[in-house]
Amino acid sequence: MNQWRDNSSRLPAWLPTALHTRPLECLRAAVGVLLGVSASVWLCAWLFDPAVAQMLLGPLGASAVLLFAVSSGALSQPWSILGSYPLAALTGAVAVQLLGAGVASAVLAMAACLLTMFLLRCLHPPAAALSLCVVLAPGLSAQGFAVVLPVLLIAFSLLACALLFNNLTGVRYPRLSPPVGPSHLTADPPAGQRVGIASEDLDHALDEFGAFIDVTREDLATLVRRSEQHALRRQMGELTAARIMSRDLRWVTPETTLDQALQILQYHHLKVLPVLERDVLVGVVTLADLIELIRSRAEGGLLGYLGRREVQVSRAMTQPAVSVAADTHVVELIPLLSREGLHGLPVLEGGKLVGIVSQTDLIAALHRQLLGWPKEREREDLAQAS
Repeated sequence: MNQWRDNSSRLPAWLPTALHTRPLECLRAAVGVLLGVSASVWLCAWLFDPAVAQMLLGPLGASAVLLFAVSSGALSQPWSILGSYPLAALTGAVAVQLLGAGVASAVLAMAACLLTMFLLRCLHPPAAALSLCVVLAPGLSAQGFAVVLPVLLIAFSLLACALLFNNLTGVRYPRLSPPVGPSHLTADPPAGQRVGIASEDLDHALDEFGAFIDVTREDLATLVRRSEQHALRRQMGELTAARIMSRDLRWVTPETTLDQALQILQYHHLKVLPVLERDVLVGVVTLADLIELIRSRAEGGLLGYLGRREVQVSRAMTQPAVSVAADTHVVELIPLLSREGLHGLPVLEGGKLVGIVSQTDLIAALHRQLLGWPKEREREDLAQAS
């Protein structure tokens, strides 16, 4: 009885896990596989031989699944297929030359191919199957080292299809390192990466894990940070931009002069002003923008310095302005006001400006939340215990 219970408790481990892939993404990947494999096979049959194209169809189809359906994985990046395919062809051809075409030589070729892929950092599972095909398929083993040519052709053609189709359908491929925010020309990492899990922590964790993980380091870092954001959002509750924004606004128009805008900023101790035209937000102007424009005018001599009184805000403002909705959660404001370096975020409701969230507003809200969070957590723990 106990043995049956142990086996039944282990049963969920054998069942498929829930997918988080959107149905439209599944359809997109299927169409990509259809087009990519069809184009590659047609090109190989046209330049070489239809029989050769058919013999390479198995590994090619497996590679297509990776390049179109799992394009963000480490096994799907360009170097994985461009490095592994000719490597598989060469190891298979060497095995045929030394040991002949047989099952034993095919298995040895696959093992050698796998080991070399690890060394060259181009691990791609379909390439192991390709080395078997090169040894066992008579039409491929008879070609000797010339088999590298059709193999290279299908590798390049499939990769070209993946690059074109994925990017045209909204999936960036290959995966690039995420852009780094303003660094202020110093060696410091972005503000959001100075706390929490650092890049070095991910490296140490991956080294300790030891086994191969089919996810790029950049994607892993993105998943961790997004998980942190969701956890923070859950802990902070429904704290939105509307609750922390400043409502008594000071704003200018595109026709406002630099001196007038500077006076407003200095008098109210502000760093950013919304720019409205007929009650519609058309841009923002910051203290740094005004100072930079004034400095450039001053370099033009006395006439340029005096002429600043006639220069309008439209010459200095940033447009279009980055804005948020009134119901935007505070967690979503943090990267905008820290990593992106924005001093203030206009808040819109129904297309109209209703407030602005400054860095000071955000810091004050986070401070109050930190003061109240331990008490809230303690009350939740007591409620669960009772």
